[in-house]
Amino acid sequence: MPFVRKKMFSSVKQKAFLFLIKELDYTQKEAQRLIAKGRLFVDNIPMTRTAGEIEGEFEFIYFEPITKGLEATAIYDEFVVFDKPSGVLIHPQNRNTPYSLIDELKYQFGRDANIAHRIDQETSGLVLCARNKQSERDIKMMFELRDMKKKYLALVHGEVKESLSIEEPLLRREDKSALVRMVVKVDKDGKASKTEIYPLKYFADKNMTLVECVPYTGRQHQIRVHLFHVKHTIVGDPIYGQSEENIIKFLDKELDAKERIELSGASRLLLHANELEFELYQKAYHIQSKVAFEEICFTKLLSSDK
Repeated sequence: MPFVRKKMFSSVKQKAFLFLIKELDYTQKEAQRLIAKGRLFVDNIPMTRTAGEIEGEFEFIYFEPITKGLEATAIYDEFVVFDKPSGVLIHPQNRNTPYSLIDELKYQFGRDANIAHRIDQETSGLVLCARNKQSERDIKMMFELRDMKKKYLALVHGEVKESLSIEEPLLRREDKSALVRMVVKVDKDGKASKTEIYPLKYFADKNMTLVECVPYTGRQHQIRVHLFHVKHTIVGDPIYGQSEENIIKFLDKELDAKERIELSGASRLLLHANELEFELYQKAYHIQSKVAFEEICFTKLLSSDK
């Protein structure tokens, strides 16, 4: 379990953040932030005052990364790139999340390493991670300035006969319903969004097309919503193109694998972050995924054919 509640002991009375700095090598900012979040317990009561003092035994919850042996696709002095498998979270959802990509990154490259952007849990493919605080700031700025070119592969329903340029504004609905908050929609009041779609190969026996997707903006669920809007929903999408009843079943983890394949065509979302192209510190990089996505689509995931 990445989050560990550990008994600790201070032989003298001192500021709690100073103890964490000395014993666990945190910065003052990190130590005080964790105390403010209620991670330190004295007599089983969380301390939230950042200037609070400790003496004797207390407990502290901290992140202790684990590894499952996922190897990086590319390693450089300032950054590293992982090919994230579908189903793996970028960050833990809560303290009980057993494993996420941040575990692998920090286990292998240290506490200062951090993930610079996000892709959905079910989306597989390239994730760019900074190896230090400075490169993290610079890489995140690249994403903000849209100086990062990303290309995705997707298997979609139907035949895509020609290239498409989809420029539809996207809105994340504001509502108390957890379901509605999950769903992004095309809406004139939304944020400007653009995705270009290029057909690569049509599979007539399945009436599916392998396409390349190039997003020019980085809205949540952008590729999924744009493809759904043009009636080429991504194979395996459990939300876009599904009934409200089945979306709720998926979110509540009540939709079994067989039902999902029958409804969407696959046991996972067939969307893959395939290429990253950018310039960092006066050097150009073009990084490609090492995953054979087309092969995965038809040999491992469309199990309803077997």
